[in-house]
Amino acid sequence: MKNILIVIDEIEFKYFEFNKLVTNFWLVWEFLNRNNKVFITTKNKLFQKNNIPYGLCFETYIENNDIKKQEFCLKFNLNDFDLIFFRPDPPVDIDYINASYILSSIKNENTIIMNSPKAIREKNEKLYINEFQEIIPKNIVASDEKIIKEFLFEKNEIIIKPLNRCFGSGVFYLNKDDKNINTIIKTATNDSKTAVMVQEYLPAIKNGDKRLIYICGKIFDYCVTKIATNNDFKFNEHNKDTLKFAQLTEQEKQIENIVKEKFEQDGIYLAGLDVIDGKVIEINITSPCFFINEINNIFNINFEKIIVDKIEQYTNTISTNLLNA
Repeated sequence: MKNILIVIDEIEFKYFEFNKLVTNFWLVWEFLNRNNKVFITTKNKLFQKNNIPYGLCFETYIENNDIKKQEFCLKFNLNDFDLIFFRPDPPVDIDYINASYILSSIKNENTIIMNSPKAIREKNEKLYINEFQEIIPKNIVASDEKIIKEFLFEKNEIIIKPLNRCFGSGVFYLNKDDKNINTIIKTATNDSKTAVMVQEYLPAIKNGDKRLIYICGKIFDYCVTKIATNNDFKFNEHNKDTLKFAQLTEQEKQIENIVKEKFEQDGIYLAGLDVIDGKVIEINITSPCFFINEINNIFNINFEKIIVDKIEQYTNTISTNLLNA
């Protein structure tokens, strides 16, 4: 039996129930079913005293086929947990960064944190793709209007993304014939004060983008295609009509070999890679959604069991290596 802490999003904590669309609840569910003690907290409930990291944590339990949490909190030294998942949703703002500093003060080498708080701080989900140049679309990162326009007129069509948000928030499509070029660029860059990622537009987005699921060194064959909703070019609504069966191509299967060593070095154990036409457009490492409910229904499996099997296998290997060191 392990003591496990999952740092979840504030909205998930407020409405704590077994929402099958939320990856965190599937993790809680499966770890509880394996007789572990599972606690939850939020990033604002982490604190430090005398350079020791603590959290106000709530124990979870299963009752009537649902997940519940105790109404009273317990103060825990974070060094006493075997496994910690750091999974609040973006934006990765100063509060997010500060929480990662507290987690970084954990000194117990037997406490495994997924994903590394250092990686969360240093490996921006948009910028991180640039460490894998052979599998990404052309892009720039800039706030200057002139630089962005030059890229637009070179590529004809572009996508503009904020660097610290999720779920399509603040993402714009822009083509060179648009009548609102200046306004869109000024809006996206906060009047040229905030850097954004600008990617070349990949026409295959009309068929959706795939979410490749990376866990502890492996990209699974199970995946979904995220389909754009009506009147939009991107996926931004999580429902059965926008998530479809997908298969990995041979090109996509090779992505595991390209990213695995770097992910391992950086302490990235859980990631969701968004792929269009074989190109990785984003690497989600803060709170990647694994679409467990949809994959279970599409493939007729229990993906939560497969995920936790992989996590346990990996963490047990780390623990064994530490004991033998």
